[in-house]
Amino acid sequence: MMAPAARPGARGLAVTLLGLTVVLLAASLVIGLTGGEGWTAVLGFIPVTITFTLVGALVAARTGNRLGWLFLGAGTVTAVTVVTNVYAARAARAELPAAAWAGWTFTVVLGIVTPLFFLTLLLFPDGRLPSPRWRPVVWVAVAGGLAEVVSSAVSDVNFSSNFPKLRDPVMLVAPLGTAYNAATGIGLLVFLAGAAAMVVRFRRSGQEQRLQLKWFMYASAVAAVVVVVAGELPNNPLPEFEIAFLLIPAAVGVAILKYRLYEIDRLISRTLAYAVVTGLLVGVYAGLVIVATQVFRFRTPVAVAASTLVAAALFSPLRRRVQQMVDKRFNRVRYDADQTVAAFAARLRDAVDLDTVRADLLAAVNSAVEPAHISVWIAGQGPPR
Repeated sequence: MMAPAARPGARGLAVTLLGLTVVLLAASLVIGLTGGEGWTAVLGFIPVTITFTLVGALVAARTGNRLGWLFLGAGTVTAVTVVTNVYAARAARAELPAAAWAGWTFTVVLGIVTPLFFLTLLLFPDGRLPSPRWRPVVWVAVAGGLAEVVSSAVSDVNFSSNFPKLRDPVMLVAPLGTAYNAATGIGLLVFLAGAAAMVVRFRRSGQEQRLQLKWFMYASAVAAVVVVVAGELPNNPLPEFEIAFLLIPAAVGVAILKYRLYEIDRLISRTLAYAVVTGLLVGVYAGLVIVATQVFRFRTPVAVAASTLVAAALFSPLRRRVQQMVDKRFNRVRYDADQTVAAFAARLRDAVDLDTVRADLLAAVNSAVEPAHISVWIAGQGPPR
């Protein structure tokens, strides 16, 4: 069940946190670019951060869903890490007041970010745990975050690696590397537990919640594929491929606010179909070029042109065939509707009785789209019925 709408005071807090995040990110941009900071080094997180915060503010203000507040908190904390990072890093070029303390703040606050994001898996889509038995996972996530914060606060765990030109202002004990590494390992366990919780929730959920979960899973899968593929390319054309994670907050916003919620099955089927078609056409194209140039010794421009024409000619029939196969497996509603319409069109060619055609049309429309009400009006035969 959807959480109740947020109270006016909560809406004001959401807007305030959004404004604070925007101010911090704007300051990061000014400090980083005027200090020679490269966009791909730190500032590439700005679009992702602002998107998480914007979606969080929208969800929190309109529905009061805990996930909105989680996204707001994660976005604001991330904005703090970005601004403190660029502020401390600029000390290598132009010393700024309290740069070391800014770096210390960055390393300490960084431990809060990961648990906030990983808890999304446990709370999506209604802001509640699947059942009370999942509460220990939340406490483990909190404990891991606190361990990261404390080990970074009292020892030089990752300060020197991030800011080699500065000295950690707080080194009360020897570096607590073991504790810090154990805490980051706990974060991975929380992530895996959250993924398991989503599977459990999906199996127990109704139609609407399954569509919400599909939006989140689809966005996460696409973002992961983009990051993996871009990271493996020798000359990466998308240096800040983390921007693919913009899909996740966008999908969360669509799912929770239920905007175009029921289009996820079509989106998944189209993505799979075009991915399969693209892979097949690339294979055909590459195979024809190799055969033409290496076997038949055609000139390269001729081989490329012929291969391009063949691939273009294959696109439409191949896409239709692959789309039908994908819809049959992943989008049964669309596939069944297409089959119903095709069967009706075949029967219509041989129909001669008007009442039979009307009844058949009503049955086909009801089966394909399941409307709440159907009316058929035929000119010269009175009102719709």
